[in-house]
Amino acid sequence: QVQLVESGGGLVQPGGSLRLSCAASGGTFTNYAMAWFRQAPGKEREFVAALRWTGTNTWYADAVRGRFAISRDKSTNMVHLQMSSLNPEDTAVYFCAGGPTPILSRLRIPDAYYYWGQGTQVTVSS
Repeated sequence: QVQLVESGGGLVQPGGSLRLSCAASGGTFTNYAMAWFRQAPGKEREFVAALRWTGTNTWYADAVRGRFAISRDKSTNMVHLQMSSLNPEDTAVYFCAGGPTPILSRLRIPDAYYYWGQGTQVTVSS
């Protein structure tokens, strides 16, 4: 059974940085896509970033492009989200998601991913 466990959330001041990590276990991820989504109070879950476990392609939401970077470490089965220049609008619960690579048109859709972590809170506030 695939399990995804996020870590690294917390409170950070505007303009600061934070690195989220997702530990993946219980499966073979060669044909998987891994993604980060976020959900703020009262809002729908939204796409943040994604990558394929193999290859170099990455995808980002317009709101985070240039500030966030998604990466994966195959040796440790970890997926990271490096976040910088954070602002209060980035405050949300951040979720790691994974599953067989969806078609490109569905890559940003939550329903395209089979497995989810429990989420980690990121709060950007002074």
